[in-house]
Amino acid sequence: MNQKMVCLDVDGTIVDFDGHMYPEVRAEIMNVMEAGHHVLIATGRAFHATLPIIRDIGLHSGYSVCSNGGVSLRLDPDLEEGFEIVARSTFDPSSVLDALRERIPTAKFAIEDVDGNYLSTERFQDFSFGVQAKGVTFEELEEATAVRLVVFSQDSSTQEFASAIEALGLQGITYSVGYNAWLDVAGAGVTKASGLDALRQVLHIDEADTVAIGDGFNDVEMLEWAGRGVAMGQAPREVKRVADEVTGTVHDGGLATVLRTLL
Repeated sequence: MNQKMVCLDVDGTIVDFDGHMYPEVRAEIMNVMEAGHHVLIATGRAFHATLPIIRDIGLHSGYSVCSNGGVSLRLDPDLEEGFEIVARSTFDPSSVLDALRERIPTAKFAIEDVDGNYLSTERFQDFSFGVQAKGVTFEELEEATAVRLVVFSQDSSTQEFASAIEALGLQGITYSVGYNAWLDVAGAGVTKASGLDALRQVLHIDEADTVAIGDGFNDVEMLEWAGRGVAMGQAPREVKRVADEVTGTVHDGGLATVLRTLL
């Protein structure tokens, strides 16, 4: 079997929605690595929130894509912190913020800035940040340089939120809507797939030898990009539709099932 580049989403794939990682999943990830394949994390989480997962698995070298492609890490145990940022994509969030606030006035906003800090309005805090968000004014958010913009609306359903975003016709950005009226915004063309493809070239892996497993709307581009795209069993219909195959749910150990086929 050719050496593969195996790209794994975190939430809903490696860990369940309570953040629990099943022992069989951890074991099969290590087995795939020991078989000589490259295993990369590809997540919407900021790198602060990704590092605990990396350490829990036992990854010490290789690469990871964080913030939906906005940040790429190289893992190296010889580095002082065990990692370094090798790529970062940023954008000016001001026009997006203005348009969204006008359309969804009750929305909460948070930005991951170039230093990995989170700036937020209205005590907006989420585990995906990995660090405590710093409360700032809306105007301060507009002045920041963003890697990732997160928007949350408690007053809208996911479909209503998606429709509102689409109606705005925002230019120069990439976005995905999550399960619960949650919007992730990145710079134009920045997705998990774009970050992974840059690393694929660094690793000299053929496109046909890429494997990606995920369950969310922010995984769509990654699943389409991969030579073998696998959707988790609990993924929305729209995500399953773009995948080459569907495995079991996160609670059924769906990821472990796929990884065993690489051994």
